[in-house]
Amino acid sequence: MEKKIMLWIVIGIMFLAVIFLTFKTASLSKTQITGGAVDTTGWTEDEKMNYEMHGTLPARLQGKVQQQTSGGMVGGC
Repeated sequence: MEKKIMLWIVIGIMFLAVIFLTFKTASLSKTQITGGAVDTTGWTEDEKMNYEMHGTLPARLQGKVQQQTSGGMVGGC
């Protein structure tokens, strides 16, 4: 009897986690999405390719990384 109760508790917790993550991903930043299309003006060719091939938005659009304003080299020593 105890195993059935624990099983239902685990199932309930997993169900709540799925519901939470579903709403969390649905509410991601949609500021760049206009009319069903993503505005790619100002994107580099690499960013466009990553979006087209993998569906990933650049990190600077997601607010995770500040935009680099200087012309510094990326990946340099």
